Amino acid sequence: MAKLAVIKTKQTEASAADFIHQLADVQQQKDSRVILKLMQKATKEQPKMWGSSMIGFGKIRYKSPSTGREVDWFKIGFSPRKANLSLHLMNLKPHAEALTRLGKHKTGKGCLYINKLEDVDVHVLEEIITTAVT
Repeated sequence: MAKLAVIKTKQTEASAADFIHQLADVQQQKDSRVILKLMQKATKEQPKMWGSSMIGFGKIRYKSPSTGREVDWFKIGFSPRKANLSLHLMNLKPHAEALTRLGKHKTGKGCLYINKLEDVDVHVLEEIITTAVT
């Protein structure tokens, strides 16, 4: 049985709404509120802050396929960063076809990076978010 790893980024009691309101970029505030609503609708969970800059929905015990290490983490989440909006969806493979229809984006290991929502089709993004939690 794998030992639960201790990680720095943990769920906090801070307000996700307050965090979004404090973002310096007004467009990023608007985009973050839309993503928050899409993720809340898909998960039927309340947003929780994880660390100082990540907003997560739900809670799972994630086991790394490569190391076997287990951590408590959110089902899906996002972080409005300086360069882009970083959406944490765990596994992007099931979304390969939808990503071709999404619009301007980049992907990383389990993350989808969007500069601003006007660069993408929000309906396709909603489809990706909904699929990520099912």
